[in-house]
Order: sequence, then C-alpha cells, then structure tokens
Amino acid sequence: MQPRVMVSLEEGKEAGVLSLSRTNRFKALPLRSPRLRLLVLFIVLGVVFSVIVVYTVRLFGVDSLVMNVGSSGFRPCYEEATSLEDWIRPPSNLMHNMSDKELLWRASFVPRINKYPFVRVPKIAFMFLTKGPLPLAPLWEKFLKGHQGLYSIYIHSLPSYQATFPPSSPFYNRQIPSQVSEWGRMSMCDAERRLLANALLDVSNEWFILLSESCIPLYGFSNIYNYIRKSKYSFIGAFDDHGPYGRGRYNENMAPVVNITEWRKGSQWFEINRKLAINIVEDTRFYPKFEQFCRPACYVDEHYFPTMLTIQAGSVLANRSITWVDWSRGGAHPATFGRSDITEEFFKRVREGRQCLYNGRNITVCYLFARKFAPSALEPLLQVEPRVLGF
Repeated sequence: MQPRVMVSLEEGKEAGVLSLSRTNRFKALPLRSPRLRLLVLFIVLGVVFSVIVVYTVRLFGVDSLVMNVGSSGFRPCYEEATSLEDWIRPPSNLMHNMSDKELLWRASFVPRINKYPFVRVPKIAFMFLTKGPLPLAPLWEKFLKGHQGLYSIYIHSLPSYQATFPPSSPFYNRQIPSQVSEWGRMSMCDAERRLLANALLDVSNEWFILLSESCIPLYGFSNIYNYIRKSKYSFIGAFDDHGPYGRGRYNENMAPVVNITEWRKGSQWFEINRKLAINIVEDTRFYPKFEQFCRPACYVDEHYFPTMLTIQAGSVLANRSITWVDWSRGGAHPATFGRSDITEEFFKRVREGRQCLYNGRNITVCYLFARKFAPSALEPLLQVEPRVLGF
C-alpha cells in the first residue's frame, strides 16, 4: 500500500492529494495560490541572477564586477588614500574633531626618507593668532595676490568668532578649531602649537610665521619669500637676559630639565622651519615644566619656545625676530600706530638705519613685518602701499 500525504492549500481555495511512490513519481502542485506563484518567481529570478554573475566573472574577471559596483551612486562614508596624491593633498577643510592630543600626535609624523617622490613647492604658512576679526585683511590680500601655491593661511581666533570673508578672499574658511587663550599663560602657547600642528598637516608648508591681527608686511611677497627661503637660520629671538625680566623669572624647580644657564627670552612673534615646528608640537619633556613653573610674572610665551629650541637646536637660530615693534613708549605692550602715524617717513624710519646678520654677513634689511597697527591705519596703508611697500 503506497503512503499518501495530504496538503491543505491556504485560504481554502483548493485541496489536493500528493501521491508519492517508491519511484519518486509525483504530480505537480497547482500554481493558483498568489503566494506560491510569487515564491516561484523569486526563485527563478535568483537563479537567473546567479547565472549572470557566474558568466560575468568567468568572462571578464572579478575586477570588472567590482568596477561596475563602484561606478554606482554608492559612496563610502570616508575616503581612503589610494594614491600618493591623496596622501600629500592638504586638508580641504581645516575644521576637524581631533583633540589637541590627537592633533599634536598626527602633526608629529615625519617621513624617514628625506627626498620627496614628487615635485614639492615649499610654502610659507602665515599663522594669525587673533581674538576675532582681521581688520587689515585687505592689505594682506593685496600682498598675497598672484602668489597662490606659495603660501597657506591659518587663523586661530576665539571659538565664538565667526569670520565673514567672501569666497574670493585667501582668508575664506581658514579658521582652525580653537580654544580661549590668555596672554602670558600656557594657553597662549597652546594656541601657537595648535596653529603649528594644523599647518604641519600640509606637507608642502616649510616655513611657519606667527602673526597677529595688527601685523603688516613691510615688503612685497617675492622679497619676503626669497629672504626666508635663502636663510640658513630660523628667525626667533633667544637671548640670555641676566636681569629681572630674564633670569629673574627662572624657577629652580625647572632643573635639571632646564638649567638657569639655558634659560632664554625672546619675542613671541617668530619664523621657524618645518623641523623646528615638529620639535615644538612633539614636545612632552619641556612643556610640563613651563606649564607648572612659568606663570605670571613669568610670561611663558616669551620663554618656552626660545629656551627649548636653544637647548635642542641652538645652532640654527638667528637669535632675532623679523617682526618690528616699538617699545620706546614704555609699558607692558609696544606702541600702536593709527591713521595719523602712517606716512612715508614713518616707513623709512622702520625699514632703515640698522644692521643685522643674515647668513653670517651684515645687511640692512632686518625686519620683514611690523606691528602694532590699529584698524584706523588701514586706509592710509592702502594709499601708501604702491609707493612704499610695493606689493
């Protein structure tokens, strides 16, 4: 007697009896059920798709299939560096979510092979340490015009400040993630390290110049670029002041990391090369000592970098600044110049009448930048620029 299996079809539309014999003969199920027809269609489509995939792989190889998938509208949530150009291209957006610790670590990466495998055009990174607006930006825009590819701009302002530069300006979208910095405190050096670290992310930046919103250039771009490019030294003041504002600020608790004979003082406004910039961002030895033991009336921004770089690389420091300031009026801050001060005679006094060492020989061009200039100085600066500054 042959076994029989009774199958009830859904929705009570139809019942059938499936007879199974030892010879595996059977009668096909009727396809009147919508669900059953849908299932069969799905199976057929799956088989057809599998045949197409197997045929494509055998005929064209796996790469062809991957390329077809990659050419679709799908895009991954990150862009992986797949070529040298991807690695060396500077960040298109300076804003990021890295903490200072992560940023300094990332910026300290150094190639072990000195020769670049591409044509590298070294650039100057102009780093503006400001509270907010750049009132002298129109003068800087004239200075920078026509020299794209030879410079980069970085702005560290108060976190609450939102710049409004037009897209045509070289200052457009050049703000970096910032924090509040206080004059004379370690937070000021943190801001400077933050500027250096962001600028180091562009492998083409070779020289780094710290500026304020009250700084102006004293010469045309080409003259300044060549002056810095040809120099064997970096321009940062680092002198041994035996008076109360020099060694008088030294704290004995800094020894033996920093001895009093190594204590240096210098201007906050500097120019350094890429190697020295990396020394600053990677530092974990000197930073804790200065953070703990150099507090007002020890002004850390005048001592931290000059002292550390003198100890690490004193032979490559010019021991002078290239930013002119006027301390003749006395006080804690240099003189500020406004509309009435801007004359051709004024610039003659700033640029002439002094000598300094440049690559071991005496020259008369000692300052490339000057400060402090008030916003009211902008209009007369733009008027005298063609005759005096020659941008």
